[in-house]
Amino acid sequence: MSLIEVVLSGVILGGLYALTAIGFNLQYGVARIFNLAYGEFLMAAAFAAFWMFTLVQINPIVGLLFSIPVAFGANWLIYRYLMTPLVRRSRTRDELDGDTILATFGLLFVLRGAAQLVFSADNRYYDYLGHPLDIFGFTFAANRVVALGVACFFGLAIWLWLTRTRWGAAMRALAIDPTGARLVGVDANAMSALAFATGGGLVAIAGTLVSTFLSFNPSIGIEFTMKALVVVMMGGVGNMAGALVAGLMLGIAEVLCSYFVDSGLTLAVAYFLFLIVLLVRPRGLFGSP
Repeated sequence: MSLIEVVLSGVILGGLYALTAIGFNLQYGVARIFNLAYGEFLMAAAFAAFWMFTLVQINPIVGLLFSIPVAFGANWLIYRYLMTPLVRRSRTRDELDGDTILATFGLLFVLRGAAQLVFSADNRYYDYLGHPLDIFGFTFAANRVVALGVACFFGLAIWLWLTRTRWGAAMRALAIDPTGARLVGVDANAMSALAFATGGGLVAIAGTLVSTFLSFNPSIGIEFTMKALVVVMMGGVGNMAGALVAGLMLGIAEVLCSYFVDSGLTLAVAYFLFLIVLLVRPRGLFGSP
């Protein structure tokens, strides 16, 4: 594999990281919920795609018609019945962060334990479009190309929704200034619930796409939660363009490390890049004081 193909593979991986981080950004930047169980819905979507494909031969991309509404509804219920009481009783942002971290930390272990009980801890993998695809003289696995295309489609859709609709404007206002947004008539509770549920839908998309070309197990969720957090902090909390740039940076850095050094050090490189960005730009690449 040539260096250009390696970099382009990093772009594909970075696109998935960006999509995952955008969903986390909606939950943390808009709904103000630090959701440590975020990646467990990615893991659940990956298993759902696996079983639909292997048992009833449903194309994983078609299976999104099932997994997105289920993840959206599940996250809406979590916000409505688990997070809303915490939001109402918290007097400060720091108090809310502490409460939601503890609550979602417990939820993480409940969901992971249930997945291990049902699916076992073994790695899963299925062969979906694993054949090579030649594009402008470069060779890529077809499943990765499809994953990038679907990620770009949903990434563009969520960007248009946030920038071209009244609901998107309300969410952006809530992310920038919650008090000011309430003063101009934004229903903070409804918009926060919608943002949290939409983030759950996006991570389900990412989980389905990840399952098409990577092996996975019930422990994969925490890895993607941490990477989503790294991307959000690198790009700037609440900034969707920052999540895209930071996701691409992280994906390219990981594949270059795997190509030139060792694939076992990719996680270390991710956190090293994270530390460098925070030292230079403490609020992220696109964050503002």
